[in-house]
Amino acid sequence: MADHGIVPLELETTNGTFFTLWAPGWTARGEQWQAFLGDDSGVFGFESPAALLAWIRDHKGNDAHDLADHPKWAAFTENAAAKVTPRKSGKISFIEVPNNLAARPSFDNVKAVSSAFDVMKSFGAVCGLEKINSWFRSYSILGNTSRGADHYNGENGLGEWSNVGYTVLGKWKELLELVDEQIVSPEVDEKSLATAEADITAAEDAKKEADVAAAAAAEQDASDATEATEAAAKDADPYDLTPWAAAGIDPVRITVDGTTVYTLRCYVGDREPVFLGENGQIHTFTSGRSMVRWMVDAKDHDLSHFETWDDLVTLANAGELEVSVHPSNEYGFTGLREDIAKGTDAVDTDQLGRAYELVADAADWADDDSVNQVLLAYPRLQDYVAYMLGSPSSGTPTAPFDEEAEGWGEMERRLTERFTKF
Repeated sequence: MADHGIVPLELETTNGTFFTLWAPGWTARGEQWQAFLGDDSGVFGFESPAALLAWIRDHKGNDAHDLADHPKWAAFTENAAAKVTPRKSGKISFIEVPNNLAARPSFDNVKAVSSAFDVMKSFGAVCGLEKINSWFRSYSILGNTSRGADHYNGENGLGEWSNVGYTVLGKWKELLELVDEQIVSPEVDEKSLATAEADITAAEDAKKEADVAAAAAAEQDASDATEATEAAAKDADPYDLTPWAAAGIDPVRITVDGTTVYTLRCYVGDREPVFLGENGQIHTFTSGRSMVRWMVDAKDHDLSHFETWDDLVTLANAGELEVSVHPSNEYGFTGLREDIAKGTDAVDTDQLGRAYELVADAADWADDDSVNQVLLAYPRLQDYVAYMLGSPSSGTPTAPFDEEAEGWGEMERRLTERFTKF
């Protein structure tokens, strides 16, 4: 039998309603025990939780009752004002059991009957009431109420529920009389009773305040969590939810001289670029849709070796893959050569930096020296790019900028020569 602690009871019997304490089971010295608050005279039943509390206080230190040896008795008596009022599960009506059984075996009815049986059985064991003990031993169906309402589903279950009712009707009145004979009501000091009533009221008020504070805190936590979630959703990058982000392979859009093409790129290791292509040639497409269609039957290329490539192909084959280009993967070259020719103030440094990133990535992937070749052939362009992008340079570029523009045009030409379509 598990240790269930000490349970306050509100017990309705034939003679009235009584308040007492019940220890359903505990282990002491290797033996199983159960008890009610009482002594050799009987089970103590008080007219109110306050009377119960007053008696406990007036007899503190008195071990001449059956719960004195309970391992949790001392802890229970601490702040007992907050503990002596029964909860809903501690309200047991022996009177209502026949009515519960006459109704359908709902959750509440089965629970009420099962709880009443538990307390009745404990009365039999604690008080040595053989008629109660033998009644429970003789009818095993009484124990099935502890299985809950689901046990009585279906025609057979309803039949068993009815049989429990018939069993109770034939014996219940006699058993209640035996229980009533065991209940005694000790006298309680009036002054102690008044103090106990005030303390219980104060404990109930404190609990209500604590419940309100806890509910408010929970509501605030929920509100904070909602705000945090909304803020995170607002700040989140929609691209992170795309299959491309999950695969780590990104669509790239490139516009040069008004012509736009699409391709794919990913980074491995220490930002080593890998493009959709092979042998230095980048597979490019005039639209995202044509690229997705091509992916379905594509076989050998540098991205096909990645584990996540098949995930994208599967989606493409199912018609569920749409090209979504993150702003960081959009590269615009249009007008850049003309701006370089005009001077440093005319150039958008972000556009220049991103364009230079792409040509450098393409050269790194192809494992050739094309970028360095152009910079060596056009040394003024090398200083220009370094100055514009904040790298060490020989000084501020000066007009004319023809060499710089021509060199940049060569950069663009070498890049577009890598494209399969342009």
